[in-house]
Amino acid sequence: MITPTDAELEFVDDVAVFFARDGMPLIAGRVVGWLLISDPPEQSAAELADVLRVSRSSISSATRLLAPSGLIEGVRRRGERQELFRMAPDGWSRMLAARYAKTSAFREFTEAGLRVLADGPAERRERLENVHELYRFLEKELPALWLRWSAHRAVADDG
Repeated sequence: MITPTDAELEFVDDVAVFFARDGMPLIAGRVVGWLLISDPPEQSAAELADVLRVSRSSISSATRLLAPSGLIEGVRRRGERQELFRMAPDGWSRMLAARYAKTSAFREFTEAGLRVLADGPAERRERLENVHELYRFLEKELPALWLRWSAHRAVADDG
């Protein structure tokens, strides 16, 4: 394993702050940042803890938080007991696809809310109507965007 430079650690911290703005714990963001640039790409919990200067329990919590999104994955090498963590090859796409899949469900919630407020004053409905319109738009447009992304990846993979 290489020792990260100060510039690399600054990058890792910048990634962590970026994700922290969305509510992710800093350590999880630091794990993402390091796994984006680490050499080798697979890192054990001990290696992550050493590089990021945190406890292994912090790494364990962070990887348990990140794995369900599909962004990172745990892998094992044949004959070794130690789990290694890496960015999933299609992790960013899987994470966004899971998020986009929730678009219809939230649009349905906004519709239910609008029914609840059907007889209410317009001022009271306005915020919910704005969110509802956004999610209707996303529900309509995201499938086409996703198809264009898939076509782009296919061309990039062939080229």
